[in-house]
Amino acid sequence: MKILIQGGRVINPATNFDEVCDVAIAAGHIVAIKNIASDFVPNKTIKAKGCIVMPGLVDLAARLREPGYEHEGMLQSELNAAVAGGVTSLVCMPDTDPVLDEAGLIEMLKFRSERQQQSRVFPLGALTQGLKGETLTEMSGLFDAGCVGFSQAEVPLENTQVLQRALQYASTFGYTVWLRPQDAHLGKGVAASGALATRMGLSGVPVAAELIALHTIFELMKTVSGSRVHICRISSAAGVSLVRQAKKEGLQVSCDVSINSLHLIDTDIGYFDSRARLNPPLRQQTDRDALRKGLADGTIDALVSDHTPVDADSKTLPFANSEPGATGLELLLSLVLKWQNDKSANHVTLSQALATVTHQAAQVLTSAAQNKVTKSLSGLGELKLGGVADICVFDPNAHWLVNAEALYSQGKHTPFSGYELPGRVRTTLVAGQIVYEDKTRH
Repeated sequence: MKILIQGGRVINPATNFDEVCDVAIAAGHIVAIKNIASDFVPNKTIKAKGCIVMPGLVDLAARLREPGYEHEGMLQSELNAAVAGGVTSLVCMPDTDPVLDEAGLIEMLKFRSERQQQSRVFPLGALTQGLKGETLTEMSGLFDAGCVGFSQAEVPLENTQVLQRALQYASTFGYTVWLRPQDAHLGKGVAASGALATRMGLSGVPVAAELIALHTIFELMKTVSGSRVHICRISSAAGVSLVRQAKKEGLQVSCDVSINSLHLIDTDIGYFDSRARLNPPLRQQTDRDALRKGLADGTIDALVSDHTPVDADSKTLPFANSEPGATGLELLLSLVLKWQNDKSANHVTLSQALATVTHQAAQVLTSAAQNKVTKSLSGLGELKLGGVADICVFDPNAHWLVNAEALYSQGKHTPFSGYELPGRVRTTLVAGQIVYEDKTRH
């Protein structure tokens, strides 16, 4: 099918291209940008005047809830949410039921997600069997089945020797280990340690829980030649400083931050609002400011939705007993724009802001996958001649109200409920096929 996207402001963060022009697509690939051949006859024309045409978003942290947690989310509902948010590629966690620790489970998830013909799904395999932190999984088999890396999800790895062996095994094959830094014993609270948590009587998670884990990871990386680690959802100012130092020392480390930590602080818990019950917990304003600075200066490589749909029964409980998590796929693009528009932000351009959910996120993914993704999906996260046509067209001047009715996700809970956010996705294409069109546009 031939498609012409006409008259939009085309932004490609990978090359700093920013110009009003047309984009031509054929056979699932981009065949022309700006200079469209006179004999190109499209089957469909997408009129994009007043809209921005950009690469499809790449989200490095999303839970699809299948298998095992279908009451909280299903592949169909969550992938519908992804394309409605302009997300064309996403990385999913291994903490399903059963845990993604066998090749057959990875293959089944890949098969079922591909049948949806929506966003591309890149699973992380479990680092240890059953995420129990005792026995390493057969990483090579999982990788061959379609994994792009290995993770403990939200389960801290208590045994340092197991972590060392995991890094050694992974480095032998060039795999990347994805870790959320949290000490198993200090990280059992429900809110960030501080005056607010004390006043509200909530058990706290100190910054030390993150720092101890980061120090351990980085010291082990120094002893394991060739080890690569992606730090998931950094949450503190001190943590950002450690990542910055690790990069300066030449360690092969990348890092992401969630939309929740980038915008919210502990006081957004309000009066025990369980929608703000999150992992990692919301920290203080100084932490949020440091996270924004780290994202702006490149210390933090990518912004992620940390999409974790939670059902109503698990959220309508006392704060400490409620299940952590929030929906985020449909909010990712809008919250990038909100950050870029914020006067207190670090003066990033629109192209720089969009890079954190396109080109830079794709670089983390392709590096983790040993170029497996690069070979099969040239141009992922960018608009490239001959590259795959994963594209998001959105109206930057349109605003939408975040509420349950506006969300495709089965999870309706988010601390941003009631916010009016900028940016409305009009069209999403995956491999040159239109997978989402905004039906509300007049």
